[in-house]
Amino acid sequence: MLKSMTGFGRAEEAAGNKTFLIEIKSLNGKQFDLNLKLTPLLRPSEFAIRSQLSEHLLRGTIECTVSLKENGGSGAVTINKQMAKAYFQPLKEVADDLNLQLSEYILGALLRLPDVVTPNSDSLNEEELKQFMSILQNAINALNKHRTLEGDALEIDLIERINNIVAYQEKISELEPLRQHRMKDELRKKLEEQVGKENYDSNRLEQEMIYYIEKIDISEEQVRLRNHCDYFLSILKEAEESKGKKLSFVLQEIGREINTTGAKAYDAAIQKFVVLMKDELEKAKEQVLNVL
Repeated sequence: MLKSMTGFGRAEEAAGNKTFLIEIKSLNGKQFDLNLKLTPLLRPSEFAIRSQLSEHLLRGTIECTVSLKENGGSGAVTINKQMAKAYFQPLKEVADDLNLQLSEYILGALLRLPDVVTPNSDSLNEEELKQFMSILQNAINALNKHRTLEGDALEIDLIERINNIVAYQEKISELEPLRQHRMKDELRKKLEEQVGKENYDSNRLEQEMIYYIEKIDISEEQVRLRNHCDYFLSILKEAEESKGKKLSFVLQEIGREINTTGAKAYDAAIQKFVVLMKDELEKAKEQVLNVL
């Protein structure tokens, strides 16, 4: 089972006389990178919120926004006069410079600006905080559900890419014995053309051919390539949630064996399959970048 790093989760529920709207968006990222936007009421609980997000989302570039609506009950708020003046003064200066009159309705606009009006309470009580963390978990669960759905599509695509590499590797294995015979025949023919059939030691030639063929033999690379592909597919079946980095490392090993095969092949037919394997490998690498 795979999970994608991209997803979206949303939860809107009441906690006491307050209604919280939580939206979480996740994109690709090498580590856990959180951009958290909280209402002032929740700032004392920021560490606990960050900890819960980190524990359940693990990796990715995360943006979490929490909005608050009062449902009534206490209903008491505080107007931050200093903040209102800080917003108002630049507006007044612009109006004076342009010989404009500030409308009496400017106060309503000021009151809607961030942090001008805040709830009276400095923080949530214990019960409200417990309810909020439950709402946060619901948003996290929604995001992870989205991640799982995208991960299913990623897994199908990655299995196809690796199976294609295995199929090309099997084609190369079929061509390998023919390649060796052809290379031996070509070497013998060139030697006969240069020095004549009767003017060389056939036993010594066989020894040199064996040494040369062993240097360009690709059977070990093919065995390791198949083993790496099998290991990649086995990782996909593991229960571990975060395995994008592990899959990326295995793809690097697959790429190393493919490159070595291409460098030692000296055969047009085999090189064709090497190119096809490299194409599948690059597509797999792009998809693994999205895996949690």
